[in-house]
Amino acid sequence: MKVFVTGATGFIGRALVLALQGKGHSVIAWVRDETRARALLGEDVELLGIAEGEGVLPEALSCCQGVINLAGEPIFGKRWSKNRREAIVESRVSLTSKLAAAIGRAERPPEVFVSGSAVGFYGDCGSEELDEGSLVGEDFLALLCRGWEEAALEASSPRTRVVCLRTGIVLGQGGGALEAMLPAFRIGLGGPLGSGRQFVPWIHLEDCIALILSALHDPGLVGPLNVVGPSPITQRALASALGKVLRRTSVFPAPRIALRAIMGEAASALLSGQRCYPRKAEAAGFLFRFQSIESALEDLIVPQGVDITLAGPGSPPPLGNSDYLRQRPPKYFLRATTIVDAPLPEVFAFFSKPTNLALLTPPKVGFTIHHMEGSMEAGATIEYRLRVAGFRLGWRSRIEQWEKEKFFVDSQDRGPYRSWWHEHHFEARGRQTILEDRVYYSPPMGLLGRIANLLFIRGQLKETFHYRAAAVRLRFGNALPENTHETSP
Repeated sequence: MKVFVTGATGFIGRALVLALQGKGHSVIAWVRDETRARALLGEDVELLGIAEGEGVLPEALSCCQGVINLAGEPIFGKRWSKNRREAIVESRVSLTSKLAAAIGRAERPPEVFVSGSAVGFYGDCGSEELDEGSLVGEDFLALLCRGWEEAALEASSPRTRVVCLRTGIVLGQGGGALEAMLPAFRIGLGGPLGSGRQFVPWIHLEDCIALILSALHDPGLVGPLNVVGPSPITQRALASALGKVLRRTSVFPAPRIALRAIMGEAASALLSGQRCYPRKAEAAGFLFRFQSIESALEDLIVPQGVDITLAGPGSPPPLGNSDYLRQRPPKYFLRATTIVDAPLPEVFAFFSKPTNLALLTPPKVGFTIHHMEGSMEAGATIEYRLRVAGFRLGWRSRIEQWEKEKFFVDSQDRGPYRSWWHEHHFEARGRQTILEDRVYYSPPMGLLGRIANLLFIRGQLKETFHYRAAAVRLRFGNALPENTHETSP
């Protein structure tokens, strides 16, 4: 299937692109900044610039069997001034109307239009149990969602099925609500918002993506669809669970009056609650991998399969006889292992394209390739920029060794570390592939570097490779037995 996607560079959009590619779909992304989008999405995604105008949309959509619309200005982060409200509405309602109109003009309209909405549709409903048949609320977000959905439904016809995703709080790595919550909770200053009694309709990012794919494929899913997990919890319970996973206190609430002073009217969205259930998804037989908030947070926060130890006798010897490591002996050794449900040639081909590596890197790292000399083989060099410990830095890597469908090795030629030797190992296990990253590294500045490693470098590396494992599983499928998603008919 060829799928047209808006909002592809966002928190949910990037994960969706990976999953679509993993299911064998090709993707056209409608984007504002093609250079930025190429850096974020890799070279396997076709890009269509918004600057080319709405006139190209009908023809582009005629080539697609599905459309997924996730575009929209962030709701939070700025006070809701008149201009801000207009921007929020324009980016959702107006853009969705343009897409619906283009679908109507398409020579061969897509079979399905999956368009964003939110549980804010219901307004603040206290402890009332909500499903897709519940009434619309009366506040700004509720009216926004109603208009958003009405715009999407303009595309409904005997040839085009429309699904409106009433999405809850999506918990995932690299963005969203969890990214905003973690800093305070990591230092023991986190807690519930307001009274803590309001309900949070949460969903793990993997389940969110799987449910979007179900909406794309399942002809029985039509109209509103609650994209939430099966067990909504209160703000207080969420804070408690997050504190428990982090082994930190979580008793410092963010008072209602303080939130309103900082955020103005936008605070009302954080202080409202929806006890929302995924009744349509459950009736369609969708199986949630993450049934409880505890299992979701453990998966997202605790970096399973990533270990960092002292380099030496306890770690495997580096490949070959490296002059690089003899001149710059490593202090630490990192090992990360991931098993994916895809054959080795397919996985290796993906990793052979340097531009795809941005898809596997947390957005806050800011990974962008500037220059590459030579093809992906021994002797090639790659120059890119990224953030390390909050600083924007240049990095030049050299491909030291390359053996097709077995391994490749890159070393830091220029960058922030004293030494960096990264081995990428690939091993077939039937139709599955075992990926193993082995990194031998030393921070700069001797004792100060070792202190920095203890304070933040070690944690950042674990987080980066944990994100990488999740992204790889989205792209190629999770080979672990606990993956019970059913996302296609």
